[in-house]
Amino acid sequence: MKTKLLKMHSQVPDIQKLVQAAEIIKGGGLVAFPTETVYGLGANAMDRDAVAGIFRAKGRPADNPLIVHIAKAVEVKYLSTYLPVGAGELMKAFWPGPLTLVLPRHPRVPKIVSAGLDTVAIRMPQHPVALALIKAARVPIAAPSANRSGKPSPTTGTHVLKDLAGKIEAIVDAGPCDVGVESTVVDLTASVPTILRPGGITLEQLQAVLGKVEMDPALAAGEMPRAPGMKYVHYAPEGELILVEGDLPGVFDKICQLYRHYLSQGLRVGILASEENSFRYRQELQPEIIVSLGSHKRPETAANKLFSALRSCDRRHAQIILCEAFPREGVGVALMNRLEKAAKRRISL
Repeated sequence: MKTKLLKMHSQVPDIQKLVQAAEIIKGGGLVAFPTETVYGLGANAMDRDAVAGIFRAKGRPADNPLIVHIAKAVEVKYLSTYLPVGAGELMKAFWPGPLTLVLPRHPRVPKIVSAGLDTVAIRMPQHPVALALIKAARVPIAAPSANRSGKPSPTTGTHVLKDLAGKIEAIVDAGPCDVGVESTVVDLTASVPTILRPGGITLEQLQAVLGKVEMDPALAAGEMPRAPGMKYVHYAPEGELILVEGDLPGVFDKICQLYRHYLSQGLRVGILASEENSFRYRQELQPEIIVSLGSHKRPETAANKLFSALRSCDRRHAQIILCEAFPREGVGVALMNRLEKAAKRRISL
């Protein structure tokens, strides 16, 4: 299979190309497309065989549920049996946007979409190209991230092409994504609204709308939560990622020590650093591979750059990747969640 590349401006949908992509979706094929979070791999959510193709293309375990993407909030009623308390308020506050709601699944939604669960995860993306594609297809689109299962999520069309060329029919390439980490997933079927996966919408933002919102205890315990995209090892680069957490001076000293140790073993070492320390690493170590993720004071910048930085280390064949931790505040919670899942080893100072 030859994968068709449909390029367009990031904020201006090319209707002619999107009609081509929509026809592929309606015909049971697979199309990767941009959202404000990451690129998704889409199929007609109501077509069981098409959805099965997503799992085959990604190498994704069949018991890992998918998110269904819609273009209008009213379409939720077609996919869910009822709206739990708080659903309307969250939809009004954050849709379109990087928020996924877990709701009771309507029987018309194929069980494969939800990995056999009696719930369904739904969101309305904010990206104009994603919305235009869903509208053109006239069907809800099931879409996990458009990468090989377990690897860093794609934030550009080039990332998708590298992972899935020859395995899917088309890629709608509309440039880089804005948020850079996947959507926040909130379970509204629980007794208290519960975050199953942190993302672009923070706990504080949700609490401002609903009042009481909890984090899934599995997130803090390091267990595998019940949420799309979070059940298995994810986001891992080819090299071994070592996450170092502590005060900035201590982290700097530890990473310098680790860098020299692995370099002495003949290994190719990369560094993912904060803006505050990156210049010091360049002066002290003169590393061949170093990426600044941004300031500790702005974790949203680091979140936006993370997956691209991991893929950059892969391109440059880093065997060891030493990464600074970031504050667990706001979007930093989502950032650290992804780093912890990608890391082979964690060091707390």
